[in-house]
Amino acid sequence: MEKDDQNTCSISPLIQISKEDGSGFYPENDININVKDNTGWREISEEVKRQLWLAGPLISVSLSLFLLQVISVMFVGHLGQLALSGASMATSFASVTGFSLLVGMASALDTLCGQSYGAKQYHMLGIHMQKAMFVLIFVSIPLAIIWANTGPILVALGQDPEISEAAGIYACSMIPILFAYALVQCLVRFLQAQNIVFPMMLCSGIITLMHIFVCWVLIFAFNMGYRGAALANSVSYWMNVLLLVLFIKFSASCRKSWTGFSKDAFHNIPTFLKLAIPSAVMVCFEIWSFEMMVLLSGLLPNPKLETSVLSISLNTASTVWMIPCGLGGAVSTRVSNELGAGHSQAARLAVYVVLILAVSEGLVVGLVMIFVRKVWGYAYSNDADVLKYVSEMMPILAISNLIDGVQAVISGTVRGCGWQKIGAYVNLGSYYLVGIPIAVLFAFVFHTGGKGLWLGIICALIVQMVSLLVITARTNWEQEAKKAKDRVYDNMIPVDMVS
Repeated sequence: MEKDDQNTCSISPLIQISKEDGSGFYPENDININVKDNTGWREISEEVKRQLWLAGPLISVSLSLFLLQVISVMFVGHLGQLALSGASMATSFASVTGFSLLVGMASALDTLCGQSYGAKQYHMLGIHMQKAMFVLIFVSIPLAIIWANTGPILVALGQDPEISEAAGIYACSMIPILFAYALVQCLVRFLQAQNIVFPMMLCSGIITLMHIFVCWVLIFAFNMGYRGAALANSVSYWMNVLLLVLFIKFSASCRKSWTGFSKDAFHNIPTFLKLAIPSAVMVCFEIWSFEMMVLLSGLLPNPKLETSVLSISLNTASTVWMIPCGLGGAVSTRVSNELGAGHSQAARLAVYVVLILAVSEGLVVGLVMIFVRKVWGYAYSNDADVLKYVSEMMPILAISNLIDGVQAVISGTVRGCGWQKIGAYVNLGSYYLVGIPIAVLFAFVFHTGGKGLWLGIICALIVQMVSLLVITARTNWEQEAKKAKDRVYDNMIPVDMVS
């Protein structure tokens, strides 16, 4: 790195402070809100604008990637009940055994890339991304073997043989997605850490629109059936990879952060894994617990009704969760950037602001869900029992969305600070020591059915939210800024050594 860059390496990318101390990090400006002095309120207003500017495109990106799977399953639904059951089961199996693990491991880049960017160690972003790509591609190989044996695994788990066979064919056709998905997660976090979000939104929007056409061509024009839907997913994900790679390669915005392939990406892989493995555990514990609710619903009286309504509930919750997911991504970027820059108070402000945004969003979306509770079921079914059950579930979903939104943004703070190991322990205790046992108690002992299962999830979310809030409230932000500084420079490779 050039001398001038070293002298300014720790200026925050979003908050400029004029005086530098001898350590190379800039002294902290405490943000005090005073009625006579509107400086504090102005800082809060600016932070709100920054977070909304980041969150909007990130919500769009998350929703677009989510819709790729949904669109494929919707097309398959027109091919018959067996094809739909097989594709749905394969998609759920893929989420549990593949996508959740890759998302979790890639989340380590929220810490590493975000803090390196805040510290102005731009060239390290490319190094971290390449390291993550190598690890995730390597991990995808055994996952591909698992997907290739989806049919026999599902049969061994007691699933219907005919549906399991269809799910196995669909999952095998989805194998190329694994490697593309791993790369997309790394590329997205590389750009997100630099606050480059609108190009991602544009790319994902183009891919989503293209995906509809690709699905139609492969399924109906080429008469490939549900195999065509799975292959359409592969085409769309790889096209997304191509667009993002071309942008990074040729955009002036990434000139400093992408300096080409380097053998240094193979250094300090254990350091990456120390964040990546707890990140994966943290994400997987949460996602698996929601999927377990759907499986448990099949053991209830009237399992067809319970499973259908729980599936609708999970799909609805996953869709509206994209909003707090975007806010979580925004605060993860803000916190990691500011801690990397040594601005502890700015990082703390970002957390307070996102909590207000999350609560506001949860209240508004919750009210909307309650207002549409009697008509929402028509989007999925015309069955009177399903419609009535969905309308009863919607207020419960509204409550869970509010709580889940708060924990989602605090989880973003966890990633920004590098607390993934703490987050993994919190999620383990919340979902598997509290949530699932209470869900089983409500559903099978008190006989409250699917509502009881979801109430168990709400209990887990409350424990998770309170635990993370207490940890965040007791945080010494100056100490976290020092840890971020140490992490950045422990992993730093001089720019003139990057080949």
